[in-house]
Amino acid sequence: MKFFPAEISYFVIDRARRRNVVQLLRLVALLGAIVLFYSVMFHFLMAREGHEHSLITGVYWTLTVMSTLGFGDITFHTDIGRLFSIVVLLTGMVFMLILLPFTFIQFFYAPWMEAQSAARAPRELPKETRGHVILTKLDPVANNLIQKLNRYRNSYVLLVSDLDETLRLHDQGFQVVMGNLDNPSTYRKLRVDQAALVAVTGADTENTNVAFTVRELSASVPIIAIANDRNAVDVMKLSGCNHVLQVADTLGHTMGRRVLGGDAMAQGIGGFDDLLIAEANVTDTPLVGRSIRDSGLREEIGINVVGFWERGTFRPPQADTVIDSESVLLLAGTAGQVEHYNRLYTVRSKGGVPVVILGGGRVGTAIARTLRERLIDYRIVEKDERHWSESEMEKLIIGNAADLNVLKRAGIMEANTVLISTHDDDTNVYLAIYCRRLRPDIRIISRATLERNVSTLHRARTDFVMSYASTGANMIFNRLKRGDIITVAEGLSLFRMPMPPLLAGSTIRESAVHPRTGCNVVALNSNGATIINPRPETQLPENAEIVLIGTFEAEDKFLREFGSG
Repeated sequence: MKFFPAEISYFVIDRARRRNVVQLLRLVALLGAIVLFYSVMFHFLMAREGHEHSLITGVYWTLTVMSTLGFGDITFHTDIGRLFSIVVLLTGMVFMLILLPFTFIQFFYAPWMEAQSAARAPRELPKETRGHVILTKLDPVANNLIQKLNRYRNSYVLLVSDLDETLRLHDQGFQVVMGNLDNPSTYRKLRVDQAALVAVTGADTENTNVAFTVRELSASVPIIAIANDRNAVDVMKLSGCNHVLQVADTLGHTMGRRVLGGDAMAQGIGGFDDLLIAEANVTDTPLVGRSIRDSGLREEIGINVVGFWERGTFRPPQADTVIDSESVLLLAGTAGQVEHYNRLYTVRSKGGVPVVILGGGRVGTAIARTLRERLIDYRIVEKDERHWSESEMEKLIIGNAADLNVLKRAGIMEANTVLISTHDDDTNVYLAIYCRRLRPDIRIISRATLERNVSTLHRARTDFVMSYASTGANMIFNRLKRGDIITVAEGLSLFRMPMPPLLAGSTIRESAVHPRTGCNVVALNSNGATIINPRPETQLPENAEIVLIGTFEAEDKFLREFGSG
């Protein structure tokens, strides 16, 4: 019953629906007039046959004949009376069995059901709502971001303009509100002035419109947008966006850093205060072949190996783990310690066979820029001859990447690494299988647009997969002004919290945090001082902050084992 006023207003407010209701009432009135006319004619013809009946009997006979019930208790005995009965019967079949039911369904029942659905669609957030994230489109990036927000118990709302889509997503468990993207009143109902963030991930023109509309209502709410075209970045900033993310460029840069060779320089990927988390290739460095224990990184530099990537999978470190040439180390230390590592272990490329890039879109060109910076030669396979500079044309191979002759011209049979960067996941899976068949020993690095295709590409024996959705979601999440969690890589987070009571007073070795959960203690903050990479014998103070790194599963296990402090 609580939806009844909304259902009534659904019919009253809309002009087209009001017109439909009027048409239905007119049809009912016409049917009533026909019934009355036939009842009068019934009396006239019965009187000619010498029978008298009441008005109620006339209406009764008309309705039984029109509805095809035909009880037979009152009948005509003359031909004209029977002809009249046929006319009444045919009229009833048209009106009561065809015209009226279909009109009722179209003009009343279907709109009424639609009104019930519309009344079910949320249109406003409670007035006390605050600290929430407003999303304006459910795309792969937003979907991945919603999973992260749910994981860390951040509230969000997804704005949807279509009723059917709103109800579908609502039934699937999404927090949705229906409204127009370009209507200021929509954002008032979303309590935009009390929101923690507005994330716009749609088309560039749509993102600009949304940002401009939101900024008119609130000067303080952070607005983050994803730009699909580099030329749109400045316009989005002018419209009011605080941050404009170029996810394709970031993804291409990250993929380019995954190529072995060139330089082995450690690159920072996140951190808290003085703590820096960095990734480093170890190809051609003296570290190859050593165990983590024998590497001497902690003793010589003070930097700590907190994990490594192996064929795209993060592995927690063990003291006896041997570092191989394809390992990508995850290091924790200060900025100075990372610089010290770079001075000792940076190796510049002395040339070699080119890297092959399949796909010359934004991700592919970003990969190429990164490889140029690292002094690594490359070839790009692209179907279309786009706006390439003359200096880049020598790197470009025009043709279909599925054509063996094209791949051979690009150097696939000699290359050590191939990067697959098309925007279509099906194509990427196809090319990964093809390249693996051609070169079982080649290193394959691929991009995935949808998160669900990451595992598919791994099954296709891709060595490393970078997700566009996850990259974009991480970039937005890390700007959410959450000072206690940073996603430093795909499926890997750096988080800090007050010291859990179950750990206070014990040493790191005694607590067995790493063996029990898979998380590594990378820093301690106590009395204003920060200890980076505390040693196993370090005692965990009671009133301190602990900083850990681990996969999402390891983080969940830590919280289950020790609580949240």
